[in-house]
Amino acid sequence: MNTTTEVTIVGAGPYGLSIAAHLRHMNVNFRIIGSPMHTWRTHMPKGMHLKSAGLSATLFDPEHSFTLKQYCRQNNIPYEDEGLPISLELFTQYGMAFQRRFAPNLEETKLQCLRKQGDMFELVLENGSTFLSRKVILAVGIDYFRYLPQPLDGLDKSHYSHSAEHHDLEKFRGKEVVVIGSGSSAIDMAVLLHEIEAKPILVARRQALNFGQKEGRVRTRLSRLVAPMSGLGPGWKNLFCAAMPGLFRYLPANFRVRVVKEFLGPSGGWFIKPRMKDIPILLGYKLLSAKSVQGKAELQFIDVKGEQHSIQVEHVIAATGYKAQVNTIRFLAPEIELAIQLIDKTPRLSANFESSVPGLYFAGPSTANTFGPVMRFALGAGFASRTISRHLHRVLRQHPTGGQDTPVRQSIATSQYQR
Repeated sequence: MNTTTEVTIVGAGPYGLSIAAHLRHMNVNFRIIGSPMHTWRTHMPKGMHLKSAGLSATLFDPEHSFTLKQYCRQNNIPYEDEGLPISLELFTQYGMAFQRRFAPNLEETKLQCLRKQGDMFELVLENGSTFLSRKVILAVGIDYFRYLPQPLDGLDKSHYSHSAEHHDLEKFRGKEVVVIGSGSSAIDMAVLLHEIEAKPILVARRQALNFGQKEGRVRTRLSRLVAPMSGLGPGWKNLFCAAMPGLFRYLPANFRVRVVKEFLGPSGGWFIKPRMKDIPILLGYKLLSAKSVQGKAELQFIDVKGEQHSIQVEHVIAATGYKAQVNTIRFLAPEIELAIQLIDKTPRLSANFESSVPGLYFAGPSTANTFGPVMRFALGAGFASRTISRHLHRVLRQHPTGGQDTPVRQSIATSQYQR
């Protein structure tokens, strides 16, 4: 027999855990499904540091009682809002502690299928159990959205991988590896490979690598006025995107999509640059084709001068990032996926993060085209958790026994989603 809950959160990263903390504070009946900090614990390489400053590498509870800063002070861990890199291990440990404190009811399993059943949602879990939920929040992280360059399809599966597949790099010790990309994932991967005595080559289409500038207390009053600090870095544009995601939603859709694509392009952390001096780097190289030859990956590139180059290595790591799109969320039933109105392959959302499927909410990277680039970062979990929890608390009090949700095929008033 199916059990029923008011709200179900799918995902237990910064967004899912922050939403859980807010719902718990409001005494909303909810379940949360997922593995805590899963992407950070298992899909990012050991030894890396977050590009985000300490002030923005935090999770959110409604009373602000357990920030990363407070966690570090309680555990005698060095911390600065700006200027001191946050290690992956520290952020993961903090996130796990946050989960134990604010989401102790977490169910460590995966969602296998989400479908409609009348006015409710039916969730089928990997362990075979099923239950019904009035509202569902998809706080899935970036792992559903891995992007691989199409030419890599020409390689044997054993010869290439996405950077998200490698938490422990020890298996590459002594091996020749091409790392494709120009962002922090690619740069960190190349450095960490080099430091375990692998033989990495960093290859990128861009003609220059960018690195953020170290920020901290040394900034002058004038520099802080010209470029005020925000959780996304210094500058008025960054401050607007960080502080006003609700207002960002009212900008024209095409403009929003363009801003999200162009905002804070690929770059490495300022602290990683000194560790790159002995790594071969090929810039302005576009990947044309790839094939497996005699147990190795053979890559064909063309440079900015139009000259072609061939490179043979034992493995290729595509540190080429992520592209959020609804159709790669594999557990969505077809009728739900088809009913979700889109903005550039991501869900079109109301001011409360609700999709065009009544009762189905999104949080995290998939919401950036609606609420702005801050949603690509943990920092966005603050606005998302406050907005969604307040909305659901109000709605569930007004409709304690249901009645608001409607079948997925019901037409949706366009005024709520037209922007």
